[in-house]
Amino acid sequence: MTLRQRRPWRGVLVATALPFRADLSVDHDRYAEHCAWLVENGCDGVVPNGSLGEYQVLTPGERAEVVRTAVAAVGGARVMPGVAAYGSAEARRWAEQAAEAGCAAVLLLPPNAYRADERSVLAHFAEVARAGLPVVAYNNPVDTKVDLAPELLARLHGEGHIHGVKEFSGDVRRAYRIAELAPELDLLAGADDVLLELAVAGAKGWVAGYPNALPRASAELYRAATAGDLGTALPLYRRLHPLLRWDSRVEFVQAIKLSMDVAGRRGGPVRPPRGPLRPEQEAAVRAATEKAVAAGLA
Repeated sequence: MTLRQRRPWRGVLVATALPFRADLSVDHDRYAEHCAWLVENGCDGVVPNGSLGEYQVLTPGERAEVVRTAVAAVGGARVMPGVAAYGSAEARRWAEQAAEAGCAAVLLLPPNAYRADERSVLAHFAEVARAGLPVVAYNNPVDTKVDLAPELLARLHGEGHIHGVKEFSGDVRRAYRIAELAPELDLLAGADDVLLELAVAGAKGWVAGYPNALPRASAELYRAATAGDLGTALPLYRRLHPLLRWDSRVEFVQAIKLSMDVAGRRGGPVRPPRGPLRPEQEAAVRAATEKAVAAGLA
């Protein structure tokens, strides 16, 4: 068994955008093609049903079918679904569905219906871990209002509830503290615009947004950064950063889908309550994407 098989969350895992038809129904055929295209273009796997995949506005049937579609397209070892839910039992059921579909790991937010305390966080992750798949925690304190601080992550790891963490706090200093407290816990870059900093700090993976539009350049950036090849990574990072920073903004779904459209992929519409970008935002994303395409980064 290879290291990749034992730790399928390593490498570039794309938090996939979900294509909708004009009537806002899910286009599963196009989604399958997109997942396969990402892997063909240098990415290691996909993360369906994350925020970029608009899981909050999917029906349970749609959400389950998205996972099955990704597995059929690229194989379960390359699929790490998001299993976030308001209730722990519901999140565990989504993890069980992922296991039934053949996935190798799941990505889990802390409780986010309220500002959960440490006891609630521990119980939540313990419940989902009972599904039997390795769990990667997702720390997004801006959106969830629950901060998985390094000390809490170390405890979750020590108790066997998590194997990695998608770190989206934006505080790159945490990478070193996590490594001190839980050296076997895999750190994954969670925000595109701090990828280089976290790669230098020892990240083992990247749960990424902008590879939806620019997979080859993004994969090249990740591999150069994690290899310590700053001569390659830093210029590429600077060229991509005007786009990568949109991953940390409220309008990240709309921005990435627009970049996909500009780069010749199908991004398409978003489901309400999300709406289109404001004209000045659309102009900025479009211009930055066109510049990247003209530079051969698409």
